[in-house]
Amino acid sequence: MTSETPTIRRVLVAKPRGYCAGVDRAVQAVEKALERYGAPIYVRKQIVHNTHVVRTLEQRGAIFVEETEEVPEGAIVVFSAHGVSPAVHEEAAQRRLKTIDATCPLVTKVHNEARRFASQDYDILLIGHEGHEEVEGTAGEAPEHIQLVDGLDSVETVKVRDPERLVWLSQTTLSVDETTETVSRLKARFPNLIDPPSDDICYATQNRQVAVKEIAAQAQLVIVVGSENSSNSKRLVEVALDHGADAAHLVDDSSFIRDEWLDGVTTVGVTSGASVPDELVAGVLARLAGHGFDHVEEVESVEESVRFALPHELRKDLRATV
Repeated sequence: MTSETPTIRRVLVAKPRGYCAGVDRAVQAVEKALERYGAPIYVRKQIVHNTHVVRTLEQRGAIFVEETEEVPEGAIVVFSAHGVSPAVHEEAAQRRLKTIDATCPLVTKVHNEARRFASQDYDILLIGHEGHEEVEGTAGEAPEHIQLVDGLDSVETVKVRDPERLVWLSQTTLSVDETTETVSRLKARFPNLIDPPSDDICYATQNRQVAVKEIAAQAQLVIVVGSENSSNSKRLVEVALDHGADAAHLVDDSSFIRDEWLDGVTTVGVTSGASVPDELVAGVLARLAGHGFDHVEEVESVEESVRFALPHELRKDLRATV
């Protein structure tokens, strides 16, 4: 009588994953503001798109609002990592609010590009998702010059004043592959379309997509930890499916995992969006271990070392207390 070789159930954990420098900076901005000024600290929109992060900051005294007009006059308000339009800054000034701008520096770069090209009277094709806060903030920099291109199907509906004075910019959290295809189609229509001076899709979005491609090629199932309103997290699900995974699911935390997803699976890939704290990934690994997936291997595709300083308004006040 021979015994069967036990099935090895393994987990491939992508690296890099989780917090990017812009998210870390934004979350720290709210935490440091609460320490420095005390509660409440108001935050316009979700500071980052993650349910657990928002809930944790609420418990510490942050109050999240949709619009600046909801913030009491003279209070402190933090602008989220996704950026805001000049109109929002103006409204805050009218209400005498003390503002802490936690916009990711990479989003600020896109804002600067939009202003510069608009000042030179270019039409700007902004590749992104309609209604996303980052897109609204960037479009607000030059609304008379910016036209949104949302997905491949919208390329054919683009109308411009002068195809010789045309540039494209993009939301920072898009799928690299889909954006490349969108630009290719735009250039087929407008051969003189100018590229931005440097890539608008942020390093962290690109790195996490590279990492998930590597694990998806070896996994039957990929679990992406992230919230439903997180653009970069949703893109990771799409990339995993496009690069070999039989199934891929977005989960806020381990409680969202369904046992039936694991039926017949021997290799699970795990990653997380750029606004996800690593303890949520640890919870997913613990849940998988409970189902026999106890062989965990971290797969590092790209080494990250980017760091951003806290918003200057906050740094100035923190220095004053030392």
